[in-house]
Amino acid sequence: MKFHYAKRLDSFQAGIFAILNEKKDELVRQGREVFNLSVGTPDFKPAPHVMEAFYKACQDPENYKYSLVDIPELLQAVVGHYERRYGVHIEPEEIMSVNGSQEGIAHIALALCDAGDVVLVPNPGYPIFSIGPFLCGAEPVTYDLKPENHYMPDFSSIPADVAKRAKFMIVSYPLNPVCAAADDTVYEELIRFAKENDIIVLHDNAYSDIIYDGRKGGSFLHYEGAKDVGVEFYSLSKSYNLTGARISFVIGNKEIIQKFKTVRSQIDYGVFKPVQYGAIAALEGPQDAVLAQCEEYERRNKALCGGLRSIGWNVPDSEGTMFVWAPIPEGYTSSEEFCMDLVEKTGVLCTPGSSFGSLGEGFVRFALVRDVPTMERIVRVIDESGILKR
Repeated sequence: MKFHYAKRLDSFQAGIFAILNEKKDELVRQGREVFNLSVGTPDFKPAPHVMEAFYKACQDPENYKYSLVDIPELLQAVVGHYERRYGVHIEPEEIMSVNGSQEGIAHIALALCDAGDVVLVPNPGYPIFSIGPFLCGAEPVTYDLKPENHYMPDFSSIPADVAKRAKFMIVSYPLNPVCAAADDTVYEELIRFAKENDIIVLHDNAYSDIIYDGRKGGSFLHYEGAKDVGVEFYSLSKSYNLTGARISFVIGNKEIIQKFKTVRSQIDYGVFKPVQYGAIAALEGPQDAVLAQCEEYERRNKALCGGLRSIGWNVPDSEGTMFVWAPIPEGYTSSEEFCMDLVEKTGVLCTPGSSFGSLGEGFVRFALVRDVPTMERIVRVIDESGILKR
């Protein structure tokens, strides 16, 4: 019997993370030491009071039923956190939970656009930004983020006819993978551009708690007119080390929230209640660990980037996120080739920039998931390998 599969699958190849993981396993079987800086999974533990809230909620059999809705205490926790953390007032009906921002961004296109509609996505950018619209038949059109423009959108470069056709635009700062942080003028111009062209804005705010050099991570919703044009995805994954719990929120325009709730009511029964109680504990509890964690990420950032510069690899410090964006060394023309050469010669595993879009070619991404002594050791291993002298 011959099976016939969806043609959309022809657009997907084996994910780069799967390929890199196979390479890592091969080296481990050989007895090699591998420094895995490819995947952004935090190496920190959730705070004890958050784990205790999970545990306590798991003892109640009633919490294993369909949750169906966000419990009122959770919505109030989000309201309070946004007021304290960002100075933004939101109402409970302007909030909904999703099973992680990746899931939410993948599915929200089902509520916002039809087959053939244009969606604006960043290049370079996180892959799900394009995959979500593609899966519902929309046409992802990239807008360029270039180092000479500090990886900020150049709204004037987006053709007028494309802007008028676009249903929504995805923006994210601090941005994975390029590690750039935006200032006020970017958001103000974004809101103006969205209003002029009737474009919905989706702001992915995954890394506002991981930002360096005295910068203050903020919220898109802080800016005047933001709720008129869009919503923000706020994730607990990286700030509170809850990646496996899959809990994020979509916050902002009430109408967009309601339309998205309608779609999700057909495909999901709500976030597992113990996860909701854990999220409440995270948002309402002490935030000291979040600040301390950011400081540790910054130390790792300085150790890796400063160390690489000291051995002749000009890698700029990250401005935010738990990543570093590095130009490939001279002598290489392919980011994938360099990644494979690097891991073969040093055991250091990173991600090729080409997996984040065509403008990611020429760069690699490192995840700051090892402590400072290990980062210093990684720099020594790279130096001793001679890979920078190719």
